[in-house]
Amino acid sequence: MKEHTQITYSLNEHLQGNELADLFKASGINRPIDDLKRLQKMIDHANLLVTAYDGEKLIGIARALTDFSYCCYLSDLAVHQDYQRNGIGKKLISLVHQEIGDECTFLLLSAPSAMDYYPQTGFAKADNAFTIIRKQ
Repeated sequence: MKEHTQITYSLNEHLQGNELADLFKASGINRPIDDLKRLQKMIDHANLLVTAYDGEKLIGIARALTDFSYCCYLSDLAVHQDYQRNGIGKKLISLVHQEIGDECTFLLLSAPSAMDYYPQTGFAKADNAFTIIRKQ
């Protein structure tokens, strides 16, 4: 585990698609990293972004869609691989939860590789979800 001295967190920081692409690449998350226009839309249309920085370097993001009243969908949680297993993902989740409050249901769809991670962050597994998978 690496020691990182200056991790700071920001709320609704303005990002560019290429910054998000670089973080997604460095985190190992499967996202359309070569489609910068789509990534920019993902940023612009999210209504809650919590970011983590080591100095000036973007090293984590939680991207959510919420009404701040009833539900919040955590669409992306990504942490740079060099910074994983240091509690940054848990802190990003905690900060989103703090912003939406306890009256919101907080939900997500997990990648198969992260199924064991989310119960450690306070999420309970649900068997009552349905999806229509995107074409691209």
